[in-house]
Amino acid sequence: MANPPQLLFFPVGNGDMTLVKLESGRTILIDVSIRVAADNPNEPTPDVAALLKETLKRDSQGRLYVDVFLLTHPDQDHCRGIARHFHLGPPETYSRSDNKIFIREIWSSPIVFRRASKILMLCEDAQVWATEARRRVKRFQEQGLVVGDGDRIQILGEDENDKTDGLGSILIKVDQVITKVNGVTDSSMSARLLGPLPKSENEDEEKALAKNRSSVILQFELKINGVTACYFLTGGDAEVAIWERLWRKHQNTGWLTYDILQSPHHCSWRSLSNDSWSDLGEDAKVSEDARNALSQARPGARIIASCKPISPRDSDPPCIRADREYRAIAKSVSGEFKCTSEYPTKSNPDLMVFEITQHGPRLKSCLSSGPTIVLPGAVGRQPLGHG
Repeated sequence: MANPPQLLFFPVGNGDMTLVKLESGRTILIDVSIRVAADNPNEPTPDVAALLKETLKRDSQGRLYVDVFLLTHPDQDHCRGIARHFHLGPPETYSRSDNKIFIREIWSSPIVFRRASKILMLCEDAQVWATEARRRVKRFQEQGLVVGDGDRIQILGEDENDKTDGLGSILIKVDQVITKVNGVTDSSMSARLLGPLPKSENEDEEKALAKNRSSVILQFELKINGVTACYFLTGGDAEVAIWERLWRKHQNTGWLTYDILQSPHHCSWRSLSNDSWSDLGEDAKVSEDARNALSQARPGARIIASCKPISPRDSDPPCIRADREYRAIAKSVSGEFKCTSEYPTKSNPDLMVFEITQHGPRLKSCLSSGPTIVLPGAVGRQPLGHG
């Protein structure tokens, strides 16, 4: 197999930055958090921009590129560094001297941006992303699907007041499946759009969706030779009310099943409970529905917390109680829980790479071609059909 699928988790502290490498060779980057401190060689902050560039290919014009960049939501710790490290604007304005990463297609959600802007001030990186999304939508409206690399966009979820009407061929509605990557049908993957949940006509419920950090939520199905090898569930910073709703809606569909889960909101207690951890501590109660939604682990599943090192002395996120819940979920299927800032060690965090095999995900010992680690339960499983 020329291109074994991989999932790469970058050590960005409390933030998200994940690269999906498909069997086809195409790449999907989910969020970024590239801290300025990494530019200082005297700082311990990992240089994730350099790590990312080392994994990417160059196109025929010499540009480093990703086929897709998905922004789950516009919080700074999910989009930090976009303006500094990625080319935004028309493809013809790309400068090789800048050596920025070229984005062939973006996946973005206007309803997520709309909800976020009602409760927080968008940072500069989020604003430039929104501007780029609008530019690409306009280019599609002018030229249709003939737009080329650097102009493509897929809209994830309908906007309010019919504002996404007329975008049918680039609009993915909730519960639909994404099958195209950079405008091309890719048989090595599909991705079920589970969120953002559509706009509610109930004002209180709509406020709850915004307050609970509305995010793009996807269940990726990664394939090898056309056969499902791994389900990857990722949900940005989606909090408890959203996971409760997803469980009530999908508890019998299998759409929340995973081999790898990126724990939402950096191992936050707020994704598992309606109670305040800072106020109630150990008396805080887990939401049964939210925990069920996040417990649909297959044998040998891995749960990855993209956060700073987890300590009982810290507040939330990450939260030591959430850590315990996720470890219990993983243990129940002979799986494993890992924190990106503690791998391989707290003092020297590095890229966490899962190679996807026909028997499920395997954790590579490092980015180099070292040995892989197979966890109990990861071998000999049968693929799960979607139905």
